[in-house]
Amino acid sequence: MGRLRNRSNALVVILALATMVGCQGFSSSKPASQGAQPPLTGTLTATPASVTFGNVQVGTSQTQSDTLSNTGGNTLTISQAAVTGTGFSTTGLNFPITLAPGQSVSFNLVFNPQSTGSATGSLAVTNDGSNSPLNIALSATAVAAGSVTASPTSFTFGNVQVNTSQTQTETLKNSGSTNLTLSQATFSGAGFSYTGLSLPLTLAPNQSTTFAVVFAPTAVGAVNGTLSITVSGSTTTVDIALSAAGVTPATLTATPATLSFPGVQVGKSQAQTETVQNTGGLSATISQGTASGKGFSISGLGTSVTLTPGQSATFSVTFAPQSSGSSTGTVGIASNASNSNLVISLSGSATGSTQGQLSVSPATIPVGSVTVGTSGTQTGSLNATGASVTVTGVTVGSSEFAISGLTFPVTIPSGQSAGFTVTFTPQSSGLASTSASFASSATNSPAAATLTGTGVAAPAYTVSLTWVASTSPNVVGYNVYRRTGTTGSFTQINTVRDGTTAYTDSSVTDGQTYYYETTAVNSSNEESAPSPAVSAKIPAP
Repeated sequence: MGRLRNRSNALVVILALATMVGCQGFSSSKPASQGAQPPLTGTLTATPASVTFGNVQVGTSQTQSDTLSNTGGNTLTISQAAVTGTGFSTTGLNFPITLAPGQSVSFNLVFNPQSTGSATGSLAVTNDGSNSPLNIALSATAVAAGSVTASPTSFTFGNVQVNTSQTQTETLKNSGSTNLTLSQATFSGAGFSYTGLSLPLTLAPNQSTTFAVVFAPTAVGAVNGTLSITVSGSTTTVDIALSAAGVTPATLTATPATLSFPGVQVGKSQAQTETVQNTGGLSATISQGTASGKGFSISGLGTSVTLTPGQSATFSVTFAPQSSGSSTGTVGIASNASNSNLVISLSGSATGSTQGQLSVSPATIPVGSVTVGTSGTQTGSLNATGASVTVTGVTVGSSEFAISGLTFPVTIPSGQSAGFTVTFTPQSSGLASTSASFASSATNSPAAATLTGTGVAAPAYTVSLTWVASTSPNVVGYNVYRRTGTTGSFTQINTVRDGTTAYTDSSVTDGQTYYYETTAVNSSNEESAPSPAVSAKIPAP
């Protein structure tokens, strides 16, 4: 330490502190520590220091937050943040950003992939602190969009009885590579529902779920609908087509509802035809058909006969009495239809050994000449003698002849008759002959008659026209005009000018009325006024 004077006589004191190394009595020391002090420059840090997005579906985006903090001792300014790596971006940073010591700013990192695969990148944050640029590592994996597949893709329930239900199984599978959430299931179409599916439901890749689709109709009729499955994050639904029909239960009806066998001779038999039809909306299976009552039996109806809706089965019921008198019975049809035991009532009467006879009058029934394509008729009669006769049917040997006027079976008391009509409809010209055979309870059954008729070709008509020659000079020919009916215009029918005063019209139709007129034509091809019209009526066939 020294004391000096300067030129202005001011006293200047200069203190100097030196560390005297190796000098006894002197030492150096530092003040006691008061805790770590921040560096005198700004220092930028990121929390987290790296960001991993994991799996992100292509076409979607995922956002994660990050924070930039000034952990230094002086204010710093962030001037830029540059992103590298496909699909990465930032939001929430507006430059320049000034951070005082201890201050921070938060922002978002976004990954929006457009193709599958692993992705890496970096966010480089430029600042005027001690560690510029600050790098934040980025990583992610882009995966394919999830997909839900349905098996089956449609349901056909067919016919389901009203107020019952039918169930079918549906499986939904996540065939993508990311988790998917089934959020909602909705139906269109009356009567459809589902069970066993609890929503929302998340399916991992390749995971599936199985549930039941139900159709429970409350009304008759066809129904079409759709089961739509909503998948979270998807703009489309999984649509499963549905079709079904509510129908009435299977019901069997018998035609006729009852059968009667009158006047069957003891020791003989009579058979009649019975038809059972399924008039419901579901198939019916006949398991058994039985006949009860003395003398009654059935044939032609097997077991396990299935009738679809509208289908029918025909069988025979026979009455073969062994003693005279009246009999009653039933035919029972057992099935799985709503009327599981259909009953057909039977009745019959048996006569003793005295048996009537049946004759046809006349024995030959001539219908006469009939134009081909039209019909002619003639009458005949059945006559019972000795006892009442029951006629059960008739067989005619040609399709050109038909018997009408009798409803079988018909019972004719002894000494009485029943009339019928023979209709002859020839399909070609010439003589036609066949027999009609009447089955009955008579001793001479069947009784037969001969039916005859002659087919005559339909007549072909022409119209012959003549007219008085024109006295006008230079007439070289005539034109002929025709009109059908009383109204309309006339049309020329001769294609070449007629040089004579006659013309034959061969293109006429039976039953029509035609009107004709002619004109004279001169050498200059000029036509005269038409003649007065004349008419011709063609006979009907």
